[in-house]
Amino acid sequence: MLLPTRVALLAVLCLSLASCGLGCGPGRGYGRRKHPKKLTPLAYKQFIPNVAEKTLGASGRYEGKITRNSERFKELTPNYNPDIIFKDEENTGADRLMTQRCKDKLNSLAISVMNQWPGVKLRVTEGWDEDGHHFEESLHYEGRAVDITTSDRDKSKYGTLSRLAVEAGFDWVYYESKAHIHCSVKAENSVAAKSGGCFPGSATVTLKGGRTAQVKDLRAGDQVLSADAAGNLLYSDVVAFADRDAATRRVFYVIESRQAGRRITLTAAHLLFVLGNATDDLRAMTATYASEVRRGQKVVAVDADGGLVAVAVDRIYTEVRAGAFAPVTSQGTIVVDQVLASCYALVESHDLAHWAFLPLRVGRRVANFLFPATDSGLSANATAQQDGVHWYSRLLYHVGTWLLDAKALHPLGMSS
Repeated sequence: MLLPTRVALLAVLCLSLASCGLGCGPGRGYGRRKHPKKLTPLAYKQFIPNVAEKTLGASGRYEGKITRNSERFKELTPNYNPDIIFKDEENTGADRLMTQRCKDKLNSLAISVMNQWPGVKLRVTEGWDEDGHHFEESLHYEGRAVDITTSDRDKSKYGTLSRLAVEAGFDWVYYESKAHIHCSVKAENSVAAKSGGCFPGSATVTLKGGRTAQVKDLRAGDQVLSADAAGNLLYSDVVAFADRDAATRRVFYVIESRQAGRRITLTAAHLLFVLGNATDDLRAMTATYASEVRRGQKVVAVDADGGLVAVAVDRIYTEVRAGAFAPVTSQGTIVVDQVLASCYALVESHDLAHWAFLPLRVGRRVANFLFPATDSGLSANATAQQDGVHWYSRLLYHVGTWLLDAKALHPLGMSS
């Protein structure tokens, strides 16, 4: 009778996932149709995100002027979208030249403009600048910035146009003047173009049985060292990878306690458990973005006796590495390089993220029932996940951008 029971449970799981995909995914689904997202116009001189344009959380640093004779000119591509009006006052086609990322966001915005105001088109007044008309280190010189209006030049629309540009995915949007909106994007090869929340592939974890492994070698079904909310160590199944990327170069924060000999490396948007400098009570630990950790705070690390202890952070710096991996465990926590971290990122609430991943954990439990683990603690049917963002993680991210305020998500979220 056991086999029919497992088959029935597997069928129920498949149907549940299929219905979730149909009901929550893009396009038509079951249930009542959602109302369009309410757009809040930007105020004059407001910019989103609320950081400087050429910082990591926005469009990133200036990488140098591109000229028609430079090697980097091949990075620019013309935009001949008939739904966009290009002012092209120089009559050289320069305003049509831009990076592919800028082109993608601009084309998306053009559709939104036509949907918002039938009969009105998006208008580009400034694109790539080859004549030096902008301030020093302007992203217009790299084809990463555009100044836009609507085709009817109705200034009353510009606040909403700014919001539409944010929704279209521009990395920085500025209601710069009464005459236009300024938008810019990250560089194509920017290490911050997609950050998410990950560990480098060379980071180590402890498997059940005591041996260590690199994060890049983990598989769904493996059991790794983690901890519960009270700070008790335990082993937990790897449910899936929220993201696997063996090649892309990204910026990682290195958070170190030299006195304790502990160091963890993770991306800016990843959650790390910390305590204030006035307590060592692990029950008081909270999760915060790696980019928000400060010297003097304490992280939770494994000590020489195999228990967890609070250790003071005395050094923080960044470095660029290739490859990034984000394993998600049933417990929602993981010990990486002997430091306890959350498995989640992008939203600064470990509890909310853990709740959101409940369906994925339930699916893993059913799979474990159908295919039990071996005595070694490693799943006999541990499976490799292909590179890329897990479909469920991507779905949650898009739902989050729809339901949550923009400030609730880390600015270095998933690429879109």
